[in-house]
Amino acid sequence: MNAAEDLASKGFNTTNMRIHHLQHVPFEGLAAIEDWAKQRSHTLTATRWYETDVLPRLEDFDMLVVMGGPMGIYDEADYPWLRDEKKFIRQSIDSGKPVLGVCLGSQLLADVLGAKVYPNRHKEIGWFPVQFHPELNNGELVVCHWHGDTFDLPEGAVRLAESAACKNQAYRYGDRVYGLQFHLETTPGSMEGMIAACGHELAKAEWVQTAEEMRNGLPYAEATRTVLFRLLDRLEKFV
Repeated sequence: MNAAEDLASKGFNTTNMRIHHLQHVPFEGLAAIEDWAKQRSHTLTATRWYETDVLPRLEDFDMLVVMGGPMGIYDEADYPWLRDEKKFIRQSIDSGKPVLGVCLGSQLLADVLGAKVYPNRHKEIGWFPVQFHPELNNGELVVCHWHGDTFDLPEGAVRLAESAACKNQAYRYGDRVYGLQFHLETTPGSMEGMIAACGHELAKAEWVQTAEEMRNGLPYAEATRTVLFRLLDRLEKFV
C-alpha cells in the first residue's frame, strides 16, 4: 500500500487540493500547515503582501489560509492592501470555500464577519493553556500565543476555545470557516523567526514569556500539531 492508498483507507481526501494562503510578513509562514499539505500532496500557492498584491481568481483554489502578522486589521492607512484582503476573504467565505485564519487571520475573519476587533486587556505571548470545546480537542492544551488584539465572537459563530487571558481563542463560523487566535502551526523554525523579528515585545509580564521560556515550550508543539492536522483533515473533506 502506497502513501496515498494508506491515507485513503483512513478516510482522507487524496485528491490534489489547491491551497492558497495570504502571508503578511516573511517570518509568519505556513510552518506545520505546509507539512500537512505536503504529506497529502496538496498544491500550495501564496499572496505575500510584502512582495505583491496579486490575488487568485476564486476558481483557481480550493481552500484559503490567512496567516498572522504584527499589524492590526485597522491599520489600512499603513497597509492599504488590507482593504483588498478583507474583500477577498469575504468572497472566499461567501463562495463556500474552507477558510482557516490564524492570529491576525482570525481577527480579519472576525472583522469581515461583522465582529469588533480591539486590543485585548493583556498581551498574550508564550506557551499558555486554553480550554477547548470537544470539537477541536478534549479539555486543556498548552498552545503558543503571540497576540495583543482580540475580537468579539461573530454573530452565529461558535466559540471553540478560551483562556484566562483571552475569552475568544477559537471559533467556527458555519461548517467550514475557523479562526484560531493562537498558533497550532508552530515549529522550531517559525518560533525563531518570530523571536528574531518581534523579540522586542517580550517584556516580561503576567502573560508574556521570555525568549528562553518560549524555546523551552517547544515540546508542546507535538500535541498542537496533532490538533492542527485534525482540524485541517476536517476542512479538507469540504473540497
